[in-house]
Amino acid sequence: MKNVSDVIVIGGGPCGSFTAANLARLGADVTVFEEHAEIGVPSHCAGHLSVEGLKHLGLYPLPADVVENTFHGAVFHSPMNKEFSVRFESPITCTVNRVLFDKHLARMAENDGARYCLNSQVESLIIKEGSVKGAIVRQDRKNEEYLAKIVIDAEGIPSKVLRQAGGSTLNRQMVVNGVHAEVENVRDIESDMVEVFLGNDYAPGFYAWLIPKRDGKAKIGLAAKTGNPKKLLQRLMTKHPAASKKLSNARILQTAFHPITLGGPIPKPYSSGFLVVGDAASQVKPTTGGGVVFGMTCTKTAAEVAFESLRRNDFSTEFLSAYQRRCEDVLGFDVKIMLRIRRMLNAMSDSKIDSAIDFCARHGVDNALQKVRDIDFQGKSLLRVLRNPRMLPVLFYFSYLYLSANL
Repeated sequence: MKNVSDVIVIGGGPCGSFTAANLARLGADVTVFEEHAEIGVPSHCAGHLSVEGLKHLGLYPLPADVVENTFHGAVFHSPMNKEFSVRFESPITCTVNRVLFDKHLARMAENDGARYCLNSQVESLIIKEGSVKGAIVRQDRKNEEYLAKIVIDAEGIPSKVLRQAGGSTLNRQMVVNGVHAEVENVRDIESDMVEVFLGNDYAPGFYAWLIPKRDGKAKIGLAAKTGNPKKLLQRLMTKHPAASKKLSNARILQTAFHPITLGGPIPKPYSSGFLVVGDAASQVKPTTGGGVVFGMTCTKTAAEVAFESLRRNDFSTEFLSAYQRRCEDVLGFDVKIMLRIRRMLNAMSDSKIDSAIDFCARHGVDNALQKVRDIDFQGKSLLRVLRNPRMLPVLFYFSYLYLSANL
């Protein structure tokens, strides 16, 4: 195998593979290094994705074996068992088998010409005269030098090489710890609705979820700012007034743990000869913690900027900074709105959460949300919702909650 590429991509997850596919399709010579022996393994994510987001990326419909279920909406449960639901006429989200989804994206990249090296751990970057020129890769118990004109970091978090490249690092104050599990023996659930459980006793600083699968099993999980996620999950399954009725007899089949970054994109996801995408760049929705569609949206931009730099033979920090500016143009407004919503949610007591869920149920918020199908770009979606005159009292109510939470 030759040790020189146009582009090295670190990580064979969704963002890494989608970057590689887009670059290879444009004609770049791309090598992907994945530390694990198999793409998609281990899986850390529930794989709950928006249909509109996948369409926007050109990935929908997905292969039938990849999709585990589709959903027409969600049910939100308050800490004291108030309930608010939103149902759409057609599927709004789907859940995917993350192993098969990741493999599907890797096959796309390989079909476009990208090369994959498994069991290949990037130990460090090669930096010369202040510019990234490649990577030191651990393979078969020895280190090997691989050179490239650009290195793209899609490791996820924590990233080993981001600090070395001089890029911005994550806001550690905005990271929550998550647990994801698959269970059987779940009862009293609607198979086409996702369920969300709120409450600081169960998921402080975030929320818990239940995602039914077509095979009768379900994905459950939560993330929390404080506390032990494993213990919090057990508390949710046995103590939450709504979740316990559905999960008290459930048997956990497998469990995975993972951090989620909610602080919004890092301000400098680039340096000379280097770009960072996906979770490593904190390209994650601050409200829901969803990073697959958000991150892959940014990887398309990263691939475009990287290919332009190859054509111009310009890998400078100044040229590659266009990546951050273009991402800001696409995501900036939505991220700002979502960060404000996240701060409000973090500051709300359980009693206020309870009141908010009750308020939404009583004031027809579900009807106002019917025309909103894009749940990834939530800032723009919120503006569309607020144009509905029926939302005026809701606007005043949540403005009050926001102000009271930030006083």
